[in-house]
Amino acid sequence: QVQLVESGGGLVQPGGSLRLSCAASGRSFSNYAMGWFRQAPGKEREFVAAINANGRLKFYADSVKGRFTIFRDNAENTVYLQMNSLKPEDTAVYYCAVIITWPYTPSGDYWGQGTQVTVSS
Repeated sequence: QVQLVESGGGLVQPGGSLRLSCAASGRSFSNYAMGWFRQAPGKEREFVAAINANGRLKFYADSVKGRFTIFRDNAENTVYLQMNSLKPEDTAVYYCAVIITWPYTPSGDYWGQGTQVTVSS
């Protein structure tokens, strides 16, 4: 099984930027599509962005298009989420996960612990 560890969250002002990292351990990371999801208090977990195994295909939720960028470094077994122009509504715990059906269906077995992103003035 692949293990996922998210990092890079924190407190940022509206309009600011943050880069999240998801470090994976496992022999087959480069074979997996990966995705970012988020969950705000009282809300269901929602899809944010996905990237296929070789990094050539990307897909974003409408709410983050033009602001967020997903990319990966398979040599380092890491997927990133660059978040720009952050808004208060981006506040959530962000998780990475293996995508089993393109573009936004995650595996039920492979999730990280999440990293908190708070956007507030």
